[in-house]
Amino acid sequence: MTTRDKLTLADLKPDQHAEIVKIASDDGVFKRRLTSLGIVPGTTISLDRSAPLGDPRIYNLLGTSLGLRNAEARDIQVSLK
Repeated sequence: MTTRDKLTLADLKPDQHAEIVKIASDDGVFKRRLTSLGIVPGTTISLDRSAPLGDPRIYNLLGTSLGLRNAEARDIQVSLK
């Protein structure tokens, strides 16, 4: 597995587009919450902007904005498009 394969949502830079690969968390409740928000494998997502100190960050997916903390974003594996 290369470094590119281990990219997480927290690694995205502004205006980069990525495809969600999987949710790597062991927390079932957290996974269900993210899935209900549209974070599922194959979905395209991009970083829109960050809070002044860098956390949380706002992502665009499925025509909507979603705020996630960096700790949450690290559990979402992506691949760049």
